[in-house]
Amino acid sequence: MPPDDTRIRVLFDAEAIAARNVALAQEIKAAAPEQLLVIAVLKGSFIFAADLIRALHDVGLAPEVEFVSLSSYRTGTVSSGTVTILHDVESEVHGRDVVLVDDILESGRTLAYAKDLFAARGARRVLTCVLLEKPGKRAVSLDADFVGFQCPDLFVVGYGMDVAHKYRQLPFVGVVERAS
Repeated sequence: MPPDDTRIRVLFDAEAIAARNVALAQEIKAAAPEQLLVIAVLKGSFIFAADLIRALHDVGLAPEVEFVSLSSYRTGTVSSGTVTILHDVESEVHGRDVVLVDDILESGRTLAYAKDLFAARGARRVLTCVLLEKPGKRAVSLDADFVGFQCPDLFVVGYGMDVAHKYRQLPFVGVVERAS
């Protein structure tokens, strides 16, 4: 729970997120992926990725799953502008359709870096799927192939996303607010 002087205002509740995951899985299936490899960008996407992977199963897809840990934030709330690989995938991506799953598309630097990385490694296609998109915040030219929700220009937490490693466990996406 948040400290006594803090509350979390819900932006996207658990039910809306669950319904959107089902729709995203159907959209991904319609893209007719071949030798599908889902790569979750850690840490923020881990809950979203898990739910999306189960939804992909429910629509008849059987993706292999990998994880990459990239960082441009560290402990701050603003992107540093430099992307660092903290953990790389172990699977071969050459000739496969890759769906990168990330929590939020804001500056676009991290996702663009990952997309370029896996394309350079020979992926047949690299598609991107994000839970949240803040279209007015791009530092690079990148549009996600699959988007859960358009997000207002607020710092959000929950459903895997954090501020200084707090609030990842929340079943919804919300905004931290100080009590008045």
